[in-house]
Amino acid sequence: MSAPVIITVAITGAVPRKKDNPALPVTPAEQIESTHEAFEAGASLVHVHVRNPDESPSSDPELYARVQEGVRRHCPGMIVQFSTGGRGRDQAARGSMLSLRPEMASLATGSVNFPHGIYENAPDFIEGLARSMQAHGIKPEIEVFDLAMLYNALALVKKGLLAPDLHVQFVLGIQNALPARRSVFDFLRAELAALAPQATWVAAGTGRHQWEVNQWCLATGGHCRTGLEDNLRYDADRLAASNAELVRKIVDVAGSHGRHAATPQEARRLLGLAPGA
Repeated sequence: MSAPVIITVAITGAVPRKKDNPALPVTPAEQIESTHEAFEAGASLVHVHVRNPDESPSSDPELYARVQEGVRRHCPGMIVQFSTGGRGRDQAARGSMLSLRPEMASLATGSVNFPHGIYENAPDFIEGLARSMQAHGIKPEIEVFDLAMLYNALALVKKGLLAPDLHVQFVLGIQNALPARRSVFDFLRAELAALAPQATWVAAGTGRHQWEVNQWCLATGGHCRTGLEDNLRYDADRLAASNAELVRKIVDVAGSHGRHAATPQEARRLLGLAPGA
């Protein structure tokens, strides 16, 4: 029997532009179509950023609502996760779409220096987002860009702002943050297992590290994240043709690690979410 791996597809992100890869979906219609293709390829969870008409990052709840409605119609049972990330978005607006009650939303539990600015998440702001997610029945995905963020999440569990069955994403390969080193990856997994044994986890490798980190996750029982948000290229030589192509790359090798792409219902059971449509 193979074990399921939840494949998260991060379809757009806040930074890449369509000129960097024409396959990047930026309008709601493009995002829905790209998500449907990735769903058909084996993804069971979609991580959503939305864009204004000029392609700048947006906090417009109407845009999030259009994407969510389209995904739910065309991708039965797929888990929708909204980003509350802050690059290019006013901090006060970052949780404005949580009233739409997606199944999940990202929650970075600290600040970090990115190459061109500070990703600022003050303690009171983090707690405010956590409370809003609690109020709307949304499961957070804890985004760990630096080591302290893991311990900050555990402190929020003690305060009752997060449930003990955390879902944690380790983000590896961003300059000034956690490096994409196997020793770092193994340390993070060991700390999580020791301190939050009920937790599930996924790791995201950025840029050229995406495929390497995908393989580490498959080999060690974790879940996988892929998509054009993190890497516009299939490999060092050519652009990815679509988000679906990046998902298929994981699916094609999962069996060799004793894994299979989780169905939406398997993913929901693993994450403790309600059954989908």
